[in-house]
Amino acid sequence: MRLARIATPDGPVTGRYEDGVVHADGDSYEVGTDGDLLPPCDPSALYCVGRNYAATLAQMEYDRPDEPDFFIKPPASLLAHEEPIPYPEFTNELTYAGELAAVIDERCHDISEDEVSDVVRGYTIMNDVDALDQQGRTARKAFDGSGPLGPWLETDLDPTGIDMHTDVGGERRQEANTELMLFDPDEVVSYLSRRFTFRPGDVVAFGSPANPGLVEPGEAVEITYEGVGTLRNTVVDPDA
Repeated sequence: MRLARIATPDGPVTGRYEDGVVHADGDSYEVGTDGDLLPPCDPSALYCVGRNYAATLAQMEYDRPDEPDFFIKPPASLLAHEEPIPYPEFTNELTYAGELAAVIDERCHDISEDEVSDVVRGYTIMNDVDALDQQGRTARKAFDGSGPLGPWLETDLDPTGIDMHTDVGGERRQEANTELMLFDPDEVVSYLSRRFTFRPGDVVAFGSPANPGLVEPGEAVEITYEGVGTLRNTVVDPDA
């Protein structure tokens, strides 16, 4: 089942998404007419794993990590599906990364790999926007608008062995399968849960395959994961 959040005049509403309509509590809301989609959850933090595909290690000349290598984006980084990504004035090297992400369903800590499916609400897609020419991961990855998330949450998904691709300006830039992850989703969620207490709605993103090329204002980034859908955002000049 797909769950989506939509902005309405009465506030955010969460419900079942089907064919452009969100159904909740006996009411139906047409996306684009009754409101726009919101990020599919309201996290306290986005926990993001990097260097999780061998092709990325080769591209960036990184050593293979012995355990998941992670960083954190704040809630201020969130953007919804179809919401524009402002090109930050402090960078000249903006890039993207198409990532599968889990959304946590309950407060939890120190969970085993076997317990992960019990605490995950479902899966969505994140674009790990990155200002490559900035110093340090926080400056590069944790700014406003650096975490587009959506378009909805798929509650019935086996995250292993699914195909993905990313198109930028209509050009195929990424193509891979989640079986190529160095650390699979259950390993990552369990590992992070030993260090952090997850809250409902928190996001765990599992890293991106190699992502050649930059993005420019006017280009749309479309990230597709099999069984989930397509997250689409267009980069814009904030002064336009």
